[in-house]
Amino acid sequence: MTPDLTGKTVIVTGANSGIGLATAKALAGYGARVVFAVRNTAKGASGAMTAPGLTEVRHLDLADLASIRRFAADWQEPIHLLINNAGTSAPELERTVDGFELQFGTNHLGPFALTNLLLPHITGRVVSLSSQAERLGRINFDDLNWERTRYKQSSAYATSKLANVLFSSELQRRLNAAGSKVLAVTAHPGFVATNIYDRASGLGTRLMLRLFAQGPEEGALPVLHAAIGNVPGDSFIGPEHWMHMRGGAEPIGRSKTAQNTEVARQLWDASEKLTGVSFSL
Repeated sequence: MTPDLTGKTVIVTGANSGIGLATAKALAGYGARVVFAVRNTAKGASGAMTAPGLTEVRHLDLADLASIRRFAADWQEPIHLLINNAGTSAPELERTVDGFELQFGTNHLGPFALTNLLLPHITGRVVSLSSQAERLGRINFDDLNWERTRYKQSSAYATSKLANVLFSSELQRRLNAAGSKVLAVTAHPGFVATNIYDRASGLGTRLMLRLFAQGPEEGALPVLHAAIGNVPGDSFIGPEHWMHMRGGAEPIGRSKTAQNTEVARQLWDASEKLTGVSFSL
């Protein structure tokens, strides 16, 4: 049964391409007004033109806390869905405007700040995109910004994806404690050929993409199920097939670390200190 989202407002970060664009187009097709929250508004506008229904483009750079604060300060209306889709991967050590390691800053701290700043307006769900790479992540609280640890792209990415799951779980616990009906859900899109791999130069990666990767529309299925499916809060939704890497959507498991409530609480506290943003309910 096709859902009717007429009259609902949805924000999708990084909606100008890939899974974000596929998600935004699907939700617009269900009748929602979809806000493309993007770093490049020209690309966002091009993407929005391909979506049915009512769309809007607003500037948002998740690697810049000032940009996040401006976006949130300008928002004054209800939000039915916030889809924290935007993410990045960096082969070399790079930093955000505020000095955070780029992947941790963009993939976790940015969405953390955005969600908490917008939370008073959210009425439905917060969906955060993660990955089964979270199973390889390790949260080093003594060096969250890779200032002393030797940088490795895959390790930094996995850590940021673990942070996404921990954030969603802790957010749901805090929502429950506040008596809120808002749900926090995590989605793993599977192995998808998107521009996050544009900077991948390895022959093995390119071969895997050609042979096994699915398209953004298939990758959006777990995201859509997390957003509008009949799922409880703190669910982790991923693909049904090929070790949860392709096709469909269903609840999937997570690592022991991702289930550790103390690590989640500690990460939340550290994220508040780094961003200067706190739980707002």
